[in-house]
Amino acid sequence: MTELFAFLLSGITVGFVYALVGMGFTVIYNSSGIINFAQGEFVMAGGMSMVFILAAGVPLVPAFALAVLLTALLGVLLWKLTDLSKDSSQVSLIILTLGFAIFLRGLAEVVFDKELHTIPSFVGEGSLELYGAILSYQSLLIIVVSILIVISLWFFFKKTRLGKAMIAASDNVEAAKLMGINIKQILMLNFAISASIAAIGGILLTPITSTNYEVGIMLGLKGFAAAIIGGLSNPFGAVLGGLILGIMEVLVAGYLSSEYKDAVAFVIMLAILFFRPGGIFSNLKAQRV
Repeated sequence: MTELFAFLLSGITVGFVYALVGMGFTVIYNSSGIINFAQGEFVMAGGMSMVFILAAGVPLVPAFALAVLLTALLGVLLWKLTDLSKDSSQVSLIILTLGFAIFLRGLAEVVFDKELHTIPSFVGEGSLELYGAILSYQSLLIIVVSILIVISLWFFFKKTRLGKAMIAASDNVEAAKLMGINIKQILMLNFAISASIAAIGGILLTPITSTNYEVGIMLGLKGFAAAIIGGLSNPFGAVLGGLILGIMEVLVAGYLSSEYKDAVAFVIMLAILFFRPGGIFSNLKAQRV
């Protein structure tokens, strides 16, 4: 029983990281209709930036803020590229995000290096014992910060004027324009928010799993799977999707073999697409693209 509880804690920790990446997918998809396959590279950019900013001697809190800001600027750059290509087809824009992901990976290889990097835990090397299972303080920090981000986003979208404007723009662009909403500004902010969320996930995960210029590939795919499981039309569905994915992944690795761990995301995603194409929290019909 203790072993199972330990697996669940580990799955919840990694699941929240997948959830943050998945929420980034849904935020951009709902505002622009674009599936941003550069989302995983924003995770990498956040983690790698944090490593080298800290190595330059910048204190922890300013380094964290600077790494998130730099990644947010990359999100704005991607928005600008999509805005310049706004007359292109949806498939062309998706291909553009894939190209941007490859560009970021190559840029990171040149600017940083190819080595694995890690950073010290932000809250010390201690751990918390729960019913015989050990949860590191860094894992606890990931869970707490992720929950705070989810609550903050819910409050932002539901209770603030700007958040409501973003929802209105995603629901009906033409009506939002008639109401005086600046669609370009909304889209730019969505891309920045999406990149920032991914960066935070990458930074928090780095002390546990390390990072390098290629780490965003698998994290991006698993974040996309989390978004599909929860439903691309529901940002908060990605949270449940990420948790399901993280827990199932750890259970398969623990009770079967770690060789099957990475396949779990795609098996679950294919099952969801087959039985409920819109995801758990969506009533959308499947659309062929």
